[in-house]
Amino acid sequence: MSEEILKALMQLFALVSSPNQNEEHRRDVVRNYLSQQLNSQKVEEYLAMYDSFVHEQEMRLSEPSKLRKRHAASSVKVLKIATSINEELNYYQKLVVLIQLLEFFNSGRHGMSSVETEFANTISATFNINSSEYLEIFAFITDNFKSQIPGSNLLIISGEPGDKDKSGYYYLEHLQNELRVLNLSSGNLMLLKARKASALTLNGQLIQPGKVYFMRQGSSLRHRRLAPLTYTTIANQFYKSKHKDPILFEVKDISFMYDKSNAGIRRMSFSSGSGNLVGIMGDSGSGKTTLISLLTGMLKPENGSVKINGVDIYNHPEKVKGLIGYVAQDDLLIEDLTVYQNLYYNAKLCFAHISKPNLSRKVDLLLKSLGLYEIRNMKVGNPLNKKISGGQRKRLNIALELIREPAVMFMDEPTSGLSSRDSENIMDLLKELSLKGKLIFVVIHQPSSEIFKMFDQLLVLDTGGRMIYDGEPVEAINYFKECVNHVNKEESECPLCGNVSPEQILTIVNSNVLDEYGNPTGDRKVDADEWYDLYIRKHKTQQTDASEHVQVPQKLPEVSFKIPNRLNQLWVFITRDVLAKLSNRQYVLINFLESPLLAFILSSLILYFDIGAGSRGYIFSQNPNLTVYIILAVIISIFIGLTVSAEEIISDRKLLRRESFLNLSRFSYLSSKFIILAAISAIQTALFVLIGNTIMGIKDMGVIYWFVLFSSAVFANLLGLNVSDALNKSVNVYILIPFLIIPQLIISGVFVNYDQLNPRISSQKQIPWYGELITARWAFEALAVKQHMDNAYHKHFAVFEKLKSEATFRKDYWIPELNNQMTKWSTLVEESEKLRIESLVRNEIEKHNRRIYQSASQINPLNLGTEPFDTSVIRTVRNTLDVYKTFYINLYNRADELMESEKRRLITEYGPEYLIKLKEEYHNDNLERFLRRTNDMFMSRIVVLDDEIIKKFDPIYTEPEHPFLKAHFLAPVKRLSNNKINTYTVNLTVIWIYNVLLFILLYFEVFRKLLNYGKRIRARKELSESQL
Repeated sequence: MSEEILKALMQLFALVSSPNQNEEHRRDVVRNYLSQQLNSQKVEEYLAMYDSFVHEQEMRLSEPSKLRKRHAASSVKVLKIATSINEELNYYQKLVVLIQLLEFFNSGRHGMSSVETEFANTISATFNINSSEYLEIFAFITDNFKSQIPGSNLLIISGEPGDKDKSGYYYLEHLQNELRVLNLSSGNLMLLKARKASALTLNGQLIQPGKVYFMRQGSSLRHRRLAPLTYTTIANQFYKSKHKDPILFEVKDISFMYDKSNAGIRRMSFSSGSGNLVGIMGDSGSGKTTLISLLTGMLKPENGSVKINGVDIYNHPEKVKGLIGYVAQDDLLIEDLTVYQNLYYNAKLCFAHISKPNLSRKVDLLLKSLGLYEIRNMKVGNPLNKKISGGQRKRLNIALELIREPAVMFMDEPTSGLSSRDSENIMDLLKELSLKGKLIFVVIHQPSSEIFKMFDQLLVLDTGGRMIYDGEPVEAINYFKECVNHVNKEESECPLCGNVSPEQILTIVNSNVLDEYGNPTGDRKVDADEWYDLYIRKHKTQQTDASEHVQVPQKLPEVSFKIPNRLNQLWVFITRDVLAKLSNRQYVLINFLESPLLAFILSSLILYFDIGAGSRGYIFSQNPNLTVYIILAVIISIFIGLTVSAEEIISDRKLLRRESFLNLSRFSYLSSKFIILAAISAIQTALFVLIGNTIMGIKDMGVIYWFVLFSSAVFANLLGLNVSDALNKSVNVYILIPFLIIPQLIISGVFVNYDQLNPRISSQKQIPWYGELITARWAFEALAVKQHMDNAYHKHFAVFEKLKSEATFRKDYWIPELNNQMTKWSTLVEESEKLRIESLVRNEIEKHNRRIYQSASQINPLNLGTEPFDTSVIRTVRNTLDVYKTFYINLYNRADELMESEKRRLITEYGPEYLIKLKEEYHNDNLERFLRRTNDMFMSRIVVLDDEIIKKFDPIYTEPEHPFLKAHFLAPVKRLSNNKINTYTVNLTVIWIYNVLLFILLYFEVFRKLLNYGKRIRARKELSESQL
C-alpha cells in the first residue's frame, strides 16, 4: 500500500472522528489497523499523522455556529478521499478499511452517531461493497450480542450443551463463553467477537470482549482447557451446507513397495472431505508422488483400500469414473496448439452432449475466470521455448482438469518453478475451488507462510513413505516441537507479524546429531521409523474415535461430463493431432521434404549411363542399378516410417496418463495415430515415387510402386508405434532404429542370397523362417517380380521365356544329372548311398509326373512304384529320360519359334523400331540378370540335396511346389491349394497381415508387458540373490 493511500486513510479516520467521543478507544482501532500494515516504527509515525489530522478537525468543529457547515464540508472531503482510495484498494482491503471504520465509529463513548452512520453508508457505497454484506457487517459490529440470530453467514460457538444440536450453532465442549463468527465469503475472511473476557487467544493474541477480530486462513483459537479451534473447522461449518454433493475420501491401511527397493508407501490411513485443501509435504524421495499415484488409482496398493463415499476406487473403477482429476508436476499441454485449442479439444473429449457454440462459451468462461482469455490465441510452446509464462502454464494445466469439474483433484507440485507471486495466485485458485466443495490434494515441498495457511489439512511424509503427521497445518509446528521438547513448543507463528515457518517441520524432522565439534554427523536425532511409531501411537486412538462419528454420504457426486462415442473420439484425436502437427512448421518441412530429397539424391546418384563416344545418353534398360534402387526405395520407406512414428506415444505418455481418468477409448486413440501416420506416409511415398521413378525412367509403374512403398511405410509406422509404446525414452527408440533397419537390409535376399547364409539356419531350397518376417523382402520381391514380369515389353514374351526356362532345366541339367546319378549307382558298393540315389530318382520322377505334364499327350508318365532298383529299372528310366529329353528339346524350339513369331507380329504392326524402343524404355537387363541369377558366372545351376535336385537359376520362371504360399525367393506366383496367385498380390497381402498383427499387439500393449515382465523377473532374481 502506498504512502499516499495510508495518508489518505489517516485523514479519512480523522474526518469521520466526532468530538466528545472516547478518543483513546478510537486511537486503539487505528493502531490495530496500522499494525496489520506496517512495522512498529511506522505505526507510531502514522499515528502521529492521525493525531495531527484529528487536531485539525477538532479546531474546525470547535465553533458551534459553523458545525453544520463544517459537517457538510467534511462529508464532501470524505467522499473525495473514499473515491481516490477506491481506485487503489482491492475488495479485501476495502472490506478491512470499512470494518475498521465501523469499529472506529462503534468504539465511541455513545456508540455510533447518525452522522457517523451516514459517513459509513457513503464510504460503503463508494467502495462498492455488496449491500447485504454491508448490512451484515454493520449489524455484527453494532449489535453487541443483543438481537442477531445465527444464519447462513453467522455462526454462534457455544459451550452450552443445550446449543449442541441447534441450527447455526457450533458446540465446543468446556467453552465458558459465547463467540460469534461472521463469514465474509467475498473477501475470504471471517470476523470474530467474544461476549466476555476469558483466556482465549487468537494467533497468540488475548481476545477482548466485544472487540472485532479478523480470522484469516491459518488462524486458530486456543485455550488451555480446549482443543484448538481452527479457521478450517469454522469455515467448514459455513460451507458444508452449501456443498451440493458431499465427499468423504477414506484411505484405509494402504501400503505399496517397489521391487528391489525400500521405497514406497508404508501402511497408512486418513480421511478428508468436501471443501478441504489438503497439503502433502515431505523431503524428496519420501513417496509423495507415489502416494498421489495410489490415491488416484494409477497404482494399486498391495494392501488396503481407497474409497470415495464408500466406493472402492480399485474394485469399482467404473463407478468413480470422472470423479478424480490429476494435474501432474510436468506439463500436460500440447505445445503446438494454442491455449484455447488445448482446452477446447480437451473439453470436446469430456462433453459429448454439449453443442459446439455452448462448449466454446464454456471454454471462454473458464479462460476468463483463470485470467487466460487474453492469451487464448497464443501457442503454448514448451518449458524451454516458452510462449506463455510458467504461471499461465500451470493455470492452463489446472484448467484442463477443472473444465470437467472432478469432485477430487490431485496436484503434484503445482507451484514448482514459479515465482512467489505466481505460486500464491495458483494456490488462491485452488483454495477458491475447495471452498466450492471440491476436495483438493496438493503435493508441495517448501510452501511460504501464506500458502501454508491456506491448507485445511496437512499430511507429512518421511523417508520410505512413512506418514508422520495428519492434521491441522499450523498445529503441525507445535506437534513436532512438542515431540522434540522444543523450548517454545507452544508458539507456532510469529507473535508480531503472524507468519509461520513451515520449513521448521522438515528441519525438526531431519535434525542431525552433532559431534564434539558441533558439526552434523549425518545421523538423524529421530529416524524415520521413530517418527512413524510416534505418529501411530499418538493418532491411533484419535483416528478410531473419529471414524466412529464419520457419516458416509449415501451417493456419489454427480458427474457432469459425458465422453463421446469411439467414432467422435477418433475425430477429436485426429483433429487435435493434425492441428498440432501443421502448426509445427519444422515438423512439416522435414517430413514432407525428406522423402523427395532422398528420392532425388538416390535416383540421381545411381542414374548410370555410358558417356563414351557414340553414347545415346541414359537408357533405362542399360541402367545396372535398378535393383539397388528398388531395395533402397523400400528401406527408405521403412526408415522414414519408423522415424515419423518413433516418438508419437512417448511424447503423449503424460497426456495419456491424465486422460486415463476420462476412460477414453484406446482403440480410438491408436486408430487416430495410425490414420494420421498412414496419411503422412502416403504423401511421403507418393512424393518419393514421383521424383525417383521419374528420374530413373520407370514408366507405367507409379501406382504399383507407391502401394508397395506405402504398405512398407505403414508397417514401419506400426512398428514404430509399438516401440514407442514399449520404451520410456525417445533416445532409446532412436538407438533401437538401426537394429530394426539393418536386418531389413541383410535378410532382404538382395545383398546376400538366402542360400549363402549360415547353413545351420538357412536352406538351399526355400527362404528361412526369419526371412519370412522381413517386410523388406516381401516388398522388394513384389516390386522386382512385377517390374520384370508385367512391364510393357516383357509381358509379350513371359510365357515363352517360362517354357524355355523349364525346357532348359529339364534337358540340360535335370535329365543329365539323373543319368549321372544312375551311372554312379551302378558303380557304388555302399548300400546307404545307393539307397539315397534310388530315393532321389524316384522322388524326382514322381515330382515331374505330378508337376506339369500329367496331361501332356505327347509323353507317358513313368511310374516306378516300389519295385527294387536293378539294371532293368535303370534301363527303363534312361529310355524314358531320352523320350523326355526329346520332348523338352521340341518344347524349347517351339517356344522359341512362338516368341520370334510374336516379335515379328509386333514389328509388323508397330514398326521395326518398336521392340527396340519398348525394351529400352520398359525392360531392364540388370534386373533380369538378378531375377534369373545369371549375374554370377560361378553360381551352380543346380544343387543335389539328399533326395532332391534343386534348380538354382531362373527363380523368376520357376513355380513353387508348396501348396500354402511358401515359395522360393523371386517366384512369379504363390500357390494356395490348387490356385496360383501372382506374387505382387500375395506379398502385399502378407505385409498388410503383418500390419494388422502389429496393430493388435499395439492395442494390447504386448511388447510393453513383455518388457515389464522381464524387469520383474530380473528384479526378483536379483532380490533373491541379494538375500542369499
